[in-house]
Amino acid sequence: MFVVNVEAAINKNGKWLIIRRSEKEKHAAGLLSLVGGKVDQTDRSENVLENALKRELAEELNIKVFEFSYVKSESFVAGSGGMVIDIVFFCHYKSGELKAMSQDEVADIYWMTTKEVLEHPKAPDYLKAQIEAVDQWAKYRKK
Repeated sequence: MFVVNVEAAINKNGKWLIIRRSEKEKHAAGLLSLVGGKVDQTDRSENVLENALKRELAEELNIKVFEFSYVKSESFVAGSGGMVIDIVFFCHYKSGELKAMSQDEVADIYWMTTKEVLEHPKAPDYLKAQIEAVDQWAKYRKK
């Protein structure tokens, strides 16, 4: 069985919303990441991915987003040995005061350019690949 994870790529003035995960997190502790989380059984079945992402963004950063656009997906084996499907959506910021709602999940919040993410020592390879993909997707979309 797979764990389904959703992540939001949110861009504002040419910068991506990036978090540094808490050192207390089980997966990728202390590393940079897009914002997101697991799809729960309690999430509504209609638009389940989008609703899970809305819930995660509200819980972790106190924000709302709209206009979800699929960018990419991948699967991997987590450190626990479980299979994960990860789905990245491009979203637009709608409202809310951006703040870390729990230091147990989010240590820091940044707005970073693609170059800053790609060069950051705390950016794992999968985040770099996500940012490159969403950056290319956003450029293609503008054409």
